[in-house]
Amino acid sequence: MKRSPSSHKGENGKVAIIGGSRYMHGAPIFSALATEASGVDLIYVVIPDWHENTAKGYSPNFQVCPFATDDDLCYADVESILGLLATMDCAVLGPGVNHANEESIASLIQIIEGASCSLVLDAAALQPDTLKAIKGKNAVLTPHLGELERMKLTEKDMEKSAKTSGATILLKGEKDIIVGPNNKEEIKGGNAGLTVGGTGDVLAGLICGLMAQKMEAFEAAVLGAKIMKAAADKLEKDKGYAFTAMDVVGEIGGLVKKLN
Repeated sequence: MKRSPSSHKGENGKVAIIGGSRYMHGAPIFSALATEASGVDLIYVVIPDWHENTAKGYSPNFQVCPFATDDDLCYADVESILGLLATMDCAVLGPGVNHANEESIASLIQIIEGASCSLVLDAAALQPDTLKAIKGKNAVLTPHLGELERMKLTEKDMEKSAKTSGATILLKGEKDIIVGPNNKEEIKGGNAGLTVGGTGDVLAGLICGLMAQKMEAFEAAVLGAKIMKAAADKLEKDKGYAFTAMDVVGEIGGLVKKLN
């Protein structure tokens, strides 16, 4: 990524990761690690109090902000999170948030509606009301097929939905399909090793990091998908399918330089 040699801390990307629940600590951490690997300056991780020390242990660069309650995202978190997002370049919303908690889902939708920064939406943030909430914002959505169905969409609906909402939609699969308001691209490659838990969270964080460094949403989604598949191809040669999301994170820095 190009940057000014006279730039200062924070001018090359400030990101926030909003996610996690009592029994799901890894997802937001994977996203945060991917944003770090992409080269951003500052990373804020907003997660349950249960996991504060765990997140801090993964990187001294993380500035960790606990939820208002110990367990799940709730209405009491919305105002403070919107205040944080007002100072960010981009944020990931959804990884690890409790799908079964109606208040958590409603809080996510309120945050999406009120957010003033660019957004990457994944996991629990992908709901039937998400496209309405995101309309007019600079955003990338990263569903797999099941999440696309939860949004009440089919693959055939993606182009119309992207044009109507203004968002970029990246449908993850054996072949990634990326549709923006005015663009469409298919990314092949990769392998079945990417079925390991956490790789979707890594992708969301990577795209967020690229957008925070001033890359356009569609281009960030395309580059993010290419990096994930290239990382999987490289790791499969070394480890077969026995690689992890952390291994993928370790490949990001070199591939950002190579493929950008």
